[in-house]
Amino acid sequence: MESAKPLFSYKKYWAQRFGIAPFFPMSRDEMNELGWDSCDIILVSGDAYVDHPSFGASVIGRVLEAQGFRVGIIAQPDWTSVEDFQKLGKPNLFFGVTAGNMDSMVNHYTSDRKIRHNDAYTPNDVHGKRPDRAVMVYTNRCREAFKGVPVIIGGIEASLRRIAHYDYWSDKVRGSVLMDSKADLLLYGNAERALVEVAHRTAAGEHPKDMHDIRGVAYMTNQVPEGFVVIDSTKIDQPGKIDPIQNPYDMVNEESCEQNKQSSTENKIDNGEGKGVIVVNVPLHIPKNHPRDKTVIRMPSLEQVRKDPVLYAHASRVFHLETNPGNARSLVQKHGSRNVWINPPPIPLTTPEMDKVFDLPYARAPHPAYGDAKIPAWNMIRFSVNIMRGCFGGCTFCSITEHEGRIIQNRSEESILKEVEEIRDNVEGFTGNISDLGGPTANMWRLACKDERVERNCRRLSCVYPSICRYLNTDQTPLVQLYRKARNLPGIKRVFIASGLRYDLAVETPEYVKELTQHHVGGYLKIAPEHTEDAPLSKMMKPGIGTYDRFEEMFNQYSKEAGKEQYLIPYFIAAHPGTSDEDMMNLSLWLKRKGFRADQVQAFLPSPMAIASAMYHSGRNPLRKVLKESTDTVDSPRTMKQRRLHKAFLRYHDAENWPLLREALKEMGREDLIGNSKTHLVPTYQPAGTGKSGGEGARTGRKHGKQKFVTKGADHNQRNNQGRKRNGSLKRKKTRVQG
Repeated sequence: MESAKPLFSYKKYWAQRFGIAPFFPMSRDEMNELGWDSCDIILVSGDAYVDHPSFGASVIGRVLEAQGFRVGIIAQPDWTSVEDFQKLGKPNLFFGVTAGNMDSMVNHYTSDRKIRHNDAYTPNDVHGKRPDRAVMVYTNRCREAFKGVPVIIGGIEASLRRIAHYDYWSDKVRGSVLMDSKADLLLYGNAERALVEVAHRTAAGEHPKDMHDIRGVAYMTNQVPEGFVVIDSTKIDQPGKIDPIQNPYDMVNEESCEQNKQSSTENKIDNGEGKGVIVVNVPLHIPKNHPRDKTVIRMPSLEQVRKDPVLYAHASRVFHLETNPGNARSLVQKHGSRNVWINPPPIPLTTPEMDKVFDLPYARAPHPAYGDAKIPAWNMIRFSVNIMRGCFGGCTFCSITEHEGRIIQNRSEESILKEVEEIRDNVEGFTGNISDLGGPTANMWRLACKDERVERNCRRLSCVYPSICRYLNTDQTPLVQLYRKARNLPGIKRVFIASGLRYDLAVETPEYVKELTQHHVGGYLKIAPEHTEDAPLSKMMKPGIGTYDRFEEMFNQYSKEAGKEQYLIPYFIAAHPGTSDEDMMNLSLWLKRKGFRADQVQAFLPSPMAIASAMYHSGRNPLRKVLKESTDTVDSPRTMKQRRLHKAFLRYHDAENWPLLREALKEMGREDLIGNSKTHLVPTYQPAGTGKSGGEGARTGRKHGKQKFVTKGADHNQRNNQGRKRNGSLKRKKTRVQG
């Protein structure tokens, strides 16, 4: 993988003389107190401003401040007028726009497209403080406020909508948010490296719209630059021709590259995309004399993927195969008469860079302007520590990998322990319990490919599916040592692990399971098998239920050795692509045998750019070669009745669902499951006053997809995903964020 300029090696901007801001200003009065006449960069965010490394705008702001720039924040502005966007004055360099830590549409609507009534990133959990499609709305208001000022968009909403994508809420394929917002530049993924370069180059007089050579950026362009090789995506993975199916998990190696180069054919064309552009018809690789950084893959156009779902699935497959920073090529996609150009992903931050990002002078508190208002997202993470970024699991329903990448970016042990001590010494209300040491996946810290050359050339979509890659280091002993050091720090009573973990990885290091079980579980541990049946699991890229059983056995053994009564709390997704009614019935029977009762369940929500969303929209499976004429189709529960049924199977114990379940079981020829013994799934009787809602009792979780379980007949709820402290009882709440 190519090297990158160190993040903190730039000469600092002259405004560094103003020093560190305790909080970034949100008003002119605060700017005056800091002695500022203007801001160099103004960040506009859909979240409340909490100065903490778990909030993206705060991280970006502190990184830019460390480069010497004066940063102001406009948090949750009134988008119905331009006034809020003018309150800090005109930025000297540019506006940076983000919808916040969540996509605004996911934030606003449930998987049933019903409006939510709260917002964890808003003071007092109030809904409605950000618009739908916030990036587009905010960008247009910034342009209206100060004409001619560059606008750069980023964050998860922009990142996951950087190319033509299926939008669940409008049920159609939308174009890149770049086209809708008319922003000058889009930064995707973890954008510190790209944004720092953009800021310094803008300060030197260059306009962001002309910065086309930075990794991790996307922009609109009229033509392909001269000297680039253009490869049509259908020549890489041609839809429509019945060829032997290529395994998407096969790794590319240099020897196979040479063989494929010999079979390449070239021809020059002039199609209005640039002079002397070479289009190469190759099965997978580029010709010998053209390096990958001068190669771009021509994706089917916006108009084509809107018209043809099979082409959409094909485009999704090609897109996801070009996400490894070590071998990814640029992508280009026509939107009308223009092109959306996406450069290869950014080079991951090194451990020293990650340490410095997290060691910046965060106030670790909400802005004082909020007074005593409670911000739920802050309350959930105030005593937690993020130890890494990225996820190589590749779950198809999740967009973490598309945003943060598959290569794990680790903090050092010293940096993590220092933050634990910072919480202990300086965060108000700390009682000795660290609520979480985690990240996107709790137990991927320091796990990486054993061979840098293999990692650089790998094109697998997951390092752990269909089986754990033999090149993956799965030793979690360093994490065990970290846990022990953290819990033995003076003043620390307990260190909980609340982030989700990969149990298929955990069982590879029994000592990790033992340490976790005996010291870091507060009675309940969330775990994510997602389903029990092979058909939906294969569409999710999740391991079989047998691996869960192995982890459960180890968990119970180590709990017993420690003399603790502890429970695993599994959670599942209803109505995922590839899930049949029979699959949900079998899952329901598994839950009944295990004694699990779900209080609230989550239905699949097709988030932008996720592979499972492509399955939902197209009916095809992008995990395999997408063929025009094929029986390898994916059926998705799409009607409200079927989605209610799938949720009802998870809540088989709720009398409100029994009429719907009885009707479905009869249609499925499984009337043997209707009866009044313990072996039956649904009783024949109906309690008075129930069953009139037609399955509405299978209610979805609130904004983050809550799924609460009653375990073995007791009213025990799982501990919150973000790490709520133990409250003296066995009740726990869990929040699950999909995508």
